[in-house]
Amino acid sequence: MRKLAILVLMTGPLFVGGVYAQQTVGKNNVYEELNLFDEAFERIRQDAVDPISDAKLIGAAISGMLSGLDPRSSFMDEAAFKASQAAGGEDAASLGLAVTIDNGQLKVISPQDGSPAARAGISPGDVIFTIDNEPTFDLSLGEVERKLIGPPGSEVSLTVRRGSGNPVDLKLKREPYKLQTVTGRVEGGNIGYVRIAGFDAGTQAALTDAVQDLRRRMGSKPIGVILDLRNNPGGVFDSAVAAADAFVEKGDIAVIKGRNPANVKRIGATPGDIAKGLPLVVLVNGGTAREAELVAGALQDNHRAVLLGTKTFGESSIESVIPLGDGGAIRLTTARFTTPSGREIQGKGLDPDLTVTPLKLAKLGRVEGRREADLPGALKNPDQSAAPAATPPTDVPPTATTTPGPSEAPSVPSEEIGSATDEQLTEAMDVLRGLSLSKTKG
Repeated sequence: MRKLAILVLMTGPLFVGGVYAQQTVGKNNVYEELNLFDEAFERIRQDAVDPISDAKLIGAAISGMLSGLDPRSSFMDEAAFKASQAAGGEDAASLGLAVTIDNGQLKVISPQDGSPAARAGISPGDVIFTIDNEPTFDLSLGEVERKLIGPPGSEVSLTVRRGSGNPVDLKLKREPYKLQTVTGRVEGGNIGYVRIAGFDAGTQAALTDAVQDLRRRMGSKPIGVILDLRNNPGGVFDSAVAAADAFVEKGDIAVIKGRNPANVKRIGATPGDIAKGLPLVVLVNGGTAREAELVAGALQDNHRAVLLGTKTFGESSIESVIPLGDGGAIRLTTARFTTPSGREIQGKGLDPDLTVTPLKLAKLGRVEGRREADLPGALKNPDQSAAPAATPPTDVPPTATTTPGPSEAPSVPSEEIGSATDEQLTEAMDVLRGLSLSKTKG
């Protein structure tokens, strides 16, 4: 009975208002299903070729339940939970990688700008086969994250496959580097270029300072701003909301939906636009994920920006870390966000208003890294009607290499973003110049 009571607690809130809720699974109620589980539990304890503790079996059971939900839900025992909390301390260092699990493979969403991973040439879509010679195929995301974080200066050995090439062995040093989430410069004397590489507590202030500085440097002749969200794996949710809000005068930024349809939360914009109404072009690609997709979707739905590039990653889940009574914890997906108009991002991604595939990558389009929808157990998109993207401004001029519709192009390597050979950036500048010319003629 002790084990059965533990299992009942693990299944969720079955005791409501002093009366056990009668949850049925098919024709059998939940207690009958738990009896089946209890029988299996006892057979494993008695007959497994190697002895295994009750605690380890219970942990494996919880892990199994969570792993069957989606790629990001996971269980941490007491030691793992403490290690995860310590990993974020001041003495922690990392490689600067955002990763996901795709069909049992550990894949890169994006390396952070300037990180050891980016300098080593790791790109979105790369597959990591081993970490310090340990295969990654049976690791959870939490275990991977803990393996990638460690003391500053310590080394990590990775076996990585880049694209369709052969696996290569890399040795990287963990660094306690500080990601510069916002950078900016003037292009062509009258276009502001702002790169947001991630979202942390300082992103909003840095973004405001960067745009104000660019406006001062451009004087009275600015024609627009380019906001670069490519290879941005996300970060702090509230900071992403603030970044989107910085450009939106009124309307909504995002909609948060949990399990209960009645508990829908709309996040509204506050008055003010740091760009003072200047036209915006937002650059996106397959490495634009999670909170970066929130920003892109908010600007697109509010008709504040033209999205240019290729389809985004497609992940909008919100996880909660819930401590358990034994000192462990579960990481559980408890909600997801949509665009202000209700378009689902999860499993779909965002289609750009103007699809621009760099010519040198176009031939590789059919082997693009998978997005969230391709992951086993990925949260399903309830919106199967393929709702159209928000209508872009009608005066966007056509360009020679832009075509509407979804793209299957691979993501731009981090070292090429914002460079002189960045074709998507060049195209964005042409769009802003075209908008400026059309207004002048009007």
